Amino acid sequence: MWKDQHRMSQPASTSESSESRISQKFLDIIEWLGNKLPDPAFLFLFSLFLTWGVSAWLAPVEFVEIDPKTNQPVRIVNQLTAPAQIGFLAGMVKTFIEFPPLGLVLVSLLGVGVAEHTGFIQAGLKCMLRVTPARFLTPMLLLVGLLSHSVGDPGFVLVIPLGAVIFAAAGRHPLLGITTAFAGVGGGFSANFLPSGLDPLLQGFTQKAAQIIDDDIVVNPLCNWGFMSASCIVIVGVGWFVSDRIVEPRLKRLKVDDGSCDDVKITDIEPRELRGLFTGLAVLAACLIGLTLSAWPADSAWRTEDGGLVGRDAPLMKAIIPLIFLLFLLPGVAHGYVAGTIKSHRDIVHGMTKSMGTMSYYLVMAFFAAQFTSAFAQSNLGALLAVKGANGLQALQLPPQITILGFILLTTTVNLLIGSASAKWALLSPIFVPMLMKVGISPDVTQAAYRIGDSSTNIVTPLLPYFPLVVVYSQKYVKNTGIGTLTSLMLPYSMTFLLSWSVLLMIFWILGIPLGLESSYTWAG
Repeated sequence: MWKDQHRMSQPASTSESSESRISQKFLDIIEWLGNKLPDPAFLFLFSLFLTWGVSAWLAPVEFVEIDPKTNQPVRIVNQLTAPAQIGFLAGMVKTFIEFPPLGLVLVSLLGVGVAEHTGFIQAGLKCMLRVTPARFLTPMLLLVGLLSHSVGDPGFVLVIPLGAVIFAAAGRHPLLGITTAFAGVGGGFSANFLPSGLDPLLQGFTQKAAQIIDDDIVVNPLCNWGFMSASCIVIVGVGWFVSDRIVEPRLKRLKVDDGSCDDVKITDIEPRELRGLFTGLAVLAACLIGLTLSAWPADSAWRTEDGGLVGRDAPLMKAIIPLIFLLFLLPGVAHGYVAGTIKSHRDIVHGMTKSMGTMSYYLVMAFFAAQFTSAFAQSNLGALLAVKGANGLQALQLPPQITILGFILLTTTVNLLIGSASAKWALLSPIFVPMLMKVGISPDVTQAAYRIGDSSTNIVTPLLPYFPLVVVYSQKYVKNTGIGTLTSLMLPYSMTFLLSWSVLLMIFWILGIPLGLESSYTWAG
C-alpha cells in the first residue's frame, strides 16, 4: 500500500546527537501535556466558562487603562448577568451560522469534494509528482502555502489537505505534508510575493491609528511589501529545514492507519484519465481567462467604485469562496465525464455528500469555538490584556529595536487568545501605533512587527479557528492525533519562524532596506 510505512514506523536512529535527543524529549513533553487537554470542542467550552467567570470577577474593578475605541477607562463587561446570558442564548444560532470560517470551509469543500471524487485532483498529482523531484516537494508545498495568501483564508481549506495527499503519494508521511502546508499557510500568513487583501485591510487600521497623532499622515497599503516578499525566502528556507530535519525524523515512529492512504497510491496514469485531466485543465483555464477578462475593464463589476480589485470591499474578494467552489467543481465534473468516473448527476452529488461527511467533527468544534469567540469579544478582556501589555512595554523605555522585539512577543501572547488577524490589529493598532510613534518608531515598522508575531504563532494556537480543522485532517491518517500531537509538530516551525523573521526585520532596519512603498523606520513628528 505505502512503500515507506514500515520505515516510518521504526524508532528514531540511535545516532542522533544529544541536542537532537533533548529537543525531541522536550517535544515529547509538549505532546504529552497537549494530549492531556480536553477534546478541542470541550477546550472551547471550558474557555467560554472561564471567560464568563473572569468577566464577572473583573467587571466591578475600575481600571485606569484607556480603551482606544472609546477613549474611556477599560471596563470589563460581565457575561454572567441575566441580560448577557439571555442574549447569549438568543444569539447562539446566529453566532454559529455567522462564524467566519464555517461557510468558507463548507462551501469550498463542496467543490473540492467533487474534484477529488472524480479523480481530477489525483490525476493532477500523478503528473506533478512525475516532474517534481522528491527533494523539492517540501519547498514547493511551502511556496504554494505562501502564495495561497493572495486569496486569504481559503489556503487553510485547500492547501493543507492537498499537502497530505501529495506527500502520501510520494511515499512520505502524510502528516509531514499537513505540517509543512500548515506552516506555509498559517505560520507564514503575512509573507507573500504578491499583494493580497490583507495589505489594505491592515493598512486601514494602521493609518487610522496613526492619525490619532498626526492627522495628515498617510500609510501606503504596500508599505511592507518589500519586507514580506523577502520573508517568503526566509520562510521557505527555514520551513524546509524544519520539515526535513526535525519534523520528519519525529514522524518515523508515528504509524499511519491502515488503509488511510489507499486512495493516493501512485499508479500509472491511464489514457482516459489523462484525457480527463487535460479536459479539466482546459475548463479551468477557460474559467480563469473568462474571470480575468471580466475583471480587466476599469468599470468592471468585480471592482470597487475607485477601481480596486484586492481591497476588502472589492466584489472580487467577497466572491472568492464561491469562485473557488466553481473552479474546483467545473473542472472536476469535466474530468469525471471524460475519464468515466461520473455516470450521472448523482455521482456529483455523492462527491459533495462524501466531502461533507468528513466535516461532522469540525462542525461540533466550530459550534463551541463560535460561542467562545463571541463571548470573549463582548467581555472586553482582550482590550484589557492589550492595554496593560502596552503600558508595561512603554514603561520599560527600551531602545527602539528592543521595543519592537518586545512588541512582537506581546503580539504572540495576544495571538494565543484572539484568532482573527484583523480583529487583533483592530484592537492593538490604536494602542501601539500612536505609542510607538511617540518614541520615534514609524507605523510601517509597527505593522511589520505585528505581522511577524501574529503569523508565526498561528500554528500553535489551539484557539485559532482553523486549528481544529487541521486536527481533523490529521486524524484521517492517524486517528489518535490530538492537540498535543499537532502542537508538538508545529512548535519547531513556530519558534524558528519567530526567531528568523525577527532577525530579518532587524537586518532590514540596520541596513536601511525599505520595508515597502513609501515606507520609513522613524517618525519625527
